[in-house]
Amino acid sequence: MPRALPIPTEQQREEKVSRTSFLRAEFDQQGGKTVMTGKYQTAPVKIAKTFDYSGELAAIVMDASPGMLEGDIYQFDWRAGPGTSVYVTNQSYTKVHPCKEGAGAVMQQRFKVEEGALMQSMMEPIMLYRGAALMNESEVQLGNGAVWMQAEVLSPGRLLRGESFVYRKLDNRLKVYHGDELIFYQRQLIEPGLQQLKAPGSWEEQTHLGTLYAFSDRINAGWLETVRAALEELPEEAGAHAVLAGASLTSKHGLGVLAAGRTAWQLQRTLQAVWTALRQERLQAPPLRLLS
Repeated sequence: MPRALPIPTEQQREEKVSRTSFLRAEFDQQGGKTVMTGKYQTAPVKIAKTFDYSGELAAIVMDASPGMLEGDIYQFDWRAGPGTSVYVTNQSYTKVHPCKEGAGAVMQQRFKVEEGALMQSMMEPIMLYRGAALMNESEVQLGNGAVWMQAEVLSPGRLLRGESFVYRKLDNRLKVYHGDELIFYQRQLIEPGLQQLKAPGSWEEQTHLGTLYAFSDRINAGWLETVRAALEELPEEAGAHAVLAGASLTSKHGLGVLAAGRTAWQLQRTLQAVWTALRQERLQAPPLRLLS
């Protein structure tokens, strides 16, 4: 049975009262399989279920609330021990409700991926409702030979309710360390009321944005070739169904894929193809599903 992680400090208990929700999980190798060896969680988020896939462990996160409200803080802390292989996803979209001016919701994730481990964060899309604001921040710490991958799709709002870029703010940040060295920092700030998103070179007619990042000291030009080949094999679609996608290496130990389109499912399909190709050709791992 998974062991309990350390009891939160007094400061953390006070933060919990102020609507901070914690989810911490540890994964280790036991008997040639990845197993969850520790967890701590507070409502409304929890690990609903884990599944074993030939020694690789998939963990599904559940949010037992209508979505993130003003003042909500979610803190996720993931540790993948040496040689483990972990895939984390969630049950549905991350929904962010309206927030007052100057306030918002906060999602913070920390990934510690130890020597030779594989950690994959493949969550369902993020959707911000009218007037919503979200700070979405991830920090990754990589050991030697470790691999971290993340896919993310951003939706402009509830399109069937006439919401398209009527949220207030999305502040997206990603920081990656290899050992003690900072190897990547990305900040994406979207404020639809202040920016000309339809301008040439910006979003133009696209409404959804997808990204897939991979970081590891094992990444080389061959990984980029695999990604570009996977993108080229996708069926071509025209007009409103066209997906624009490209990929490049980062300055050190990284790979980024950017895709833009008009629907979330198309971008999920695109990132699924890239993820599957990397797993099969670069990690010698069987395909897993990104789509729910």
